[in-house]
Amino acid sequence: MTTLGAVLRPQLPPERLRDVARLADDVGLEELWLWEDCFREGGISAAAAALAWTERLRVGVGLLPVPLRNVALVAMEAATLHRMFPGRAVLGVGHGVQEWMGQVGARPESPLTLLREHLDALRALLRGERLSTRGRYVTLDDVALDWPPAVPVPVLAGATGPRTLRLAGEAADGTVLTSSTTPDGVRRARRLIDEGRASAGRSDPHRVVVYLLTATGPGAEARLRAEFEAEGLGSVPDLGAAGDAGAVAAAVRRLADAGADAVILQPTGDEPDPEGFVRFAAGEVRALVP
Repeated sequence: MTTLGAVLRPQLPPERLRDVARLADDVGLEELWLWEDCFREGGISAAAAALAWTERLRVGVGLLPVPLRNVALVAMEAATLHRMFPGRAVLGVGHGVQEWMGQVGARPESPLTLLREHLDALRALLRGERLSTRGRYVTLDDVALDWPPAVPVPVLAGATGPRTLRLAGEAADGTVLTSSTTPDGVRRARRLIDEGRASAGRSDPHRVVVYLLTATGPGAEARLRAEFEAEGLGSVPDLGAAGDAGAVAAAVRRLADAGADAVILQPTGDEPDPEGFVRFAAGEVRALVP
């Protein structure tokens, strides 16, 4: 069964989160995803609040930019969420937008090296290991969590380029793909992820999460097209979904058939009714997605 979720975009102020999260919990949405975009809401603080306000909803953070965060702190916060809310936090890490990383003086010379070192250390710490390592970016001296997660937890990585996709397969437990990913792009990503998994000798499950830019209601097609055009993607076919539940569900099924385990509906930045969007995802679209 394909997991279906929705994004609460950080264009909304943080005080809107409680009502949307509680509604998502009430209407049976499986996952609500949050973004740590500079310079808006913090991903961990928002996720902790959303988890505390709800009972069953899984809350994803996609993504925590690794240049902004010491890996020991990420491990501490991730372990805290997983112990307080077992099975309900889904955390992803990634390069971050390099322009934003430059604004705060954290842009690395080698984003790929940093992500590899961060993933290796984070997963080891969350497994309860005591770690000493001295890499190009990650240095730990006899570090272990006092309160690691009680059970193994997955760490996802955001990826777009071929090298990062291979790294995700090699060093992460899942991959998050952006809304600029077509069904063919999912298939290519799966192949590259599998190459990385094979090189590392991994046979464990690897979850692929894909965002789907979605618009419904009046002016849906125009809002969707305007957002893709603003991102320079207006001429790319098979991106996004606009229209009623049937049209959106068909787009979800295409991504699932291409290899996505979870499809997260991403509203446009000017979505006029975030609560209505959650109801639409959990009710109308979910009923049409196997």
